[in-house]
Amino acid sequence: MARTRLAAASLAAVASLVALAACSSGGGTTTGTGADSAGTPVAGGTLNMLGAGDVDYMDPNISYYSVGYTNLRMWSRQLFTYPADPNGKNTTPVADLATEIPTQANGGISADGKTYTIKIRPGAQWNTSPARPVTAADMVLGVKRTANPVQPFGGIPDFADLIVGYQAFADGFAKAPKTVAGIKAYIEKTPLPGVEAKDANTVVFHLTHPATYFVDMLTLTAFSPAPVESLNYLPGSTELGNHFPSDGPYKVDSWVPTKSITYSRNPAWKADSDPVRKAYVDKIVVNETVTQDSVQQQLETGTPTADMEWDVAPPPSQLPALQAKKDPNLNIGDTSSSNPYVVYNTASPNNNKAMANPKVRQAISYAINRDHILQVNGGKTLSPPLTHVLPDVILGSKQFDPYPYNPDKAKQLLAEAGFPNLKLKFLYRNATEGSSKTFQTVQQDLSKAGITVEGVPSPNADFYVKYLQVPDVAKRGVWDLSLAGWGADWYGNAALSFFNPLFSGEASFPPVGSNFGLYNDPETNSLIKQAVSATTDQQAADLWAKADARVMDQAAFYPITNPKQANYHAAQVHNAVYVPSMQNFDPTNVWISKDKQGG
Repeated sequence: MARTRLAAASLAAVASLVALAACSSGGGTTTGTGADSAGTPVAGGTLNMLGAGDVDYMDPNISYYSVGYTNLRMWSRQLFTYPADPNGKNTTPVADLATEIPTQANGGISADGKTYTIKIRPGAQWNTSPARPVTAADMVLGVKRTANPVQPFGGIPDFADLIVGYQAFADGFAKAPKTVAGIKAYIEKTPLPGVEAKDANTVVFHLTHPATYFVDMLTLTAFSPAPVESLNYLPGSTELGNHFPSDGPYKVDSWVPTKSITYSRNPAWKADSDPVRKAYVDKIVVNETVTQDSVQQQLETGTPTADMEWDVAPPPSQLPALQAKKDPNLNIGDTSSSNPYVVYNTASPNNNKAMANPKVRQAISYAINRDHILQVNGGKTLSPPLTHVLPDVILGSKQFDPYPYNPDKAKQLLAEAGFPNLKLKFLYRNATEGSSKTFQTVQQDLSKAGITVEGVPSPNADFYVKYLQVPDVAKRGVWDLSLAGWGADWYGNAALSFFNPLFSGEASFPPVGSNFGLYNDPETNSLIKQAVSATTDQQAADLWAKADARVMDQAAFYPITNPKQANYHAAQVHNAVYVPSMQNFDPTNVWISKDKQGG
């Protein structure tokens, strides 16, 4: 997202499906105090969040979007998660539903590194009638649901070949009827040998090879438990979103897609069973119909009905002033992401299939001026340039810039390829300042190389689910260029979470992957498979670096920045701790001044 995984980054949520836009080294830097935890926490009140977009799916086993992760933080728990740690340790996983982090020393990891045995924390419950415990069987069901044929999880390439039997399970599931009854029958009748409920409180994962990153991988919301009630609805449906039982501190009372979400306390939640969420506020209300500028204005005004952002960030044009006055409510955090980047639709039939030609894509890359895009989106301080696939903190990242701005070179390559007068369609989200400005800038730059660009504006809520995640839309030539964003699904040894979902050929095509441009190159695919099987970090780093070089040589996409993430909250909000995986402050740990607890 994540990744789709999507984000409201400092480029104002340009096009973000950031699975997990990670923090590069810690909790992120702050302008002002950022996470004001002064004073005694006050319980109660309503947290009002304002934004212009929606979750991707109100379904924990499918959501692959930073805004979706913010939503799920309130009512869905995972075995492990990233904490809201004001000291910056929020890129190290902690036990959530699990009782502890598994190690070989505590018996959680087998000697060969291929078996993980995890105990579920006592006291975690579903808000069913009556309430009942979260079990290992629920974990098995949750993992099975990721492969459903209606809307599979977008990050499946991360683990399809890692969990024993998952690929075969998913292949069979793809052929099952896309009905409630068909999905339920397949799940109940088909075993998944790599995920086992040893007893009610013990889940065992069997891997095909050791994976030192597996605990980090299990922080993905895709690995959330699912109750049997989830089988009564189609995965990812609005109906399910309004009826999915909660095991977190809040429950979803109402979800009106693209309009609003209302949460209230989950009576089945026990504070002593949850080491991650304090849940100070009684109610959370999300208004998804507010413009980016209006959100910022209301938050700065400090009215009781405007507390935090939802799927927006401060407008880039306003960030310099906020930084200059050292506004204590502004936070600037690291992301370890590539957000945004320009997607090249390699399957487009337009211009006699010109986008399938690497030389044409190389020409477009030479014709885009990265500095111009960064300039209109807050400058290089907030948006440092990224010229290749992997951000600098990811294993295998090497600095190189294969496409320095050169419109003359672009013209030469277009002429050699036989496409001197391209006319391209650019899909973008017109409700955010950063997205619109990026489109306009690219349009102007490409015109200097003789390329005509026509805009295809999209509402935020439609951008992924109706366009990028639907391969037939790309194959019909509805768009040639677009914007997306991506971040590491975990941290450090995480190159896998960039290459498998984005560049691994048909295995990463939507909806099971996020290879929106349908890029498919045998050499890239081979390098990815070799890197995944590497036996040492150095070997893996070398192979990921080669894969990065190959993707850039083929001009599969055009990277722009590994951005900083800007977030803003109202003055009445305290303990607003930035969590990189959500690209936002953690709403389950904030508290509101007693006199500003608006309804």
